[in-house]
Amino acid sequence: MDWRSDYDALEYEPVSIPDDVAAAVRRFMARYQLNYGAFDFAVTPAGDWVFFECNPAGQWQFVAAATKLPIAEAHASLLQGAIT
Repeated sequence: MDWRSDYDALEYEPVSIPDDVAAAVRRFMARYQLNYGAFDFAVTPAGDWVFFECNPAGQWQFVAAATKLPIAEAHASLLQGAIT
């Protein structure tokens, strides 16, 4: 099912990322020399994280707007060299 078919029905919330998933994302980013990536995952009913893809120029503003997370500010800090 394509989750984009009914944007108005979607809800967003921050979730904790398992340490092994976060480490794998960091390895992926280092391997492909990326400083940003929008990662697509599914979480199974058993709690397993399934990786689909990384979009190196993926959209994020709709998530920032829905969650009030400071994503634009984090990007600005990255561009200014404050985040490594």
